[in-house]
Amino acid sequence: MKNIKPLKELTFKDNFMFGAVMLDEERCRKLLEIVLNIDIAKVEVSREKSIVYNPGYKGVRLDIFAKDGQNTRYNVEMQAFQKRDLGKRARYYHSQIDMEMLLAGQEYKEISKSYVIFICDFDPFGKERYRYTFRQSCWEDGDTEYDDGSTTIFLSTLGKSESQISEKLCKFLKFVHADLEESKQDFGDEFVRSLQKAVEEVKLSRDMEERYMTWGLAFYDAREEGREEGREEGREEGRSALKTTLMDIVSQKGVVTEQIRKRIACENNFETLKAWINLAVKSTTIEQFESNM
Repeated sequence: MKNIKPLKELTFKDNFMFGAVMLDEERCRKLLEIVLNIDIAKVEVSREKSIVYNPGYKGVRLDIFAKDGQNTRYNVEMQAFQKRDLGKRARYYHSQIDMEMLLAGQEYKEISKSYVIFICDFDPFGKERYRYTFRQSCWEDGDTEYDDGSTTIFLSTLGKSESQISEKLCKFLKFVHADLEESKQDFGDEFVRSLQKAVEEVKLSRDMEERYMTWGLAFYDAREEGREEGREEGREEGRSALKTTLMDIVSQKGVVTEQIRKRIACENNFETLKAWINLAVKSTTIEQFESNM
């Protein structure tokens, strides 16, 4: 299990940061306009389906799920690392959107348009394009479309021809691709500047710091559930990761005493370690943390 990075080291393409920043409906609307090259008057972001506000959700995690005034649904996913079967993932996400609309009482003919958008920090198809757009069409006649209202878009930060897309989308994708230091530079775009400001605000927010640790622990729990029962190697790996995360947080509160180091090193109970992580996040000083351990 990989260690949970400190909140201050996250960039926009880290899933938690992406979800936290894009929950703002105006930023979400602007991003959709830039990606789709259309005007959107207003969007409503569904917080209960978004990753930051639902850390314990065990089904599909929709990074950003929104709808506009025409009831069009938008699902935007950040993909920082190459994953298999992105096409099938897109199919599944579309099915979740359709099911949500049908459960809301709509008939088949009333199902609205839907967009599933993957922002990939890699080239998913190896064709050096910034954007790959997919809609249903007839194999025997490429001009005949099968308009079911669904569109899937894969954006790649590794495109080669900037003439393929708008300047604003190109600058946004360069910002997504940037590492921690590069992401702080001036990309010459007002929307990117607003994202940079929002990222810094998240990092300074105590509430978001607590949400981030809750989110990280929820992912840890989900992974642990999938481990083979009684596998000591997996348990030891998990304990080590929790201790490392705990030490990272505690060290930001002050000078860590040898007594605290020993207590953390000797503690092997998962629930105790997770409780200490939550305590560390909420503590303002190292003394406060130590007195409540």
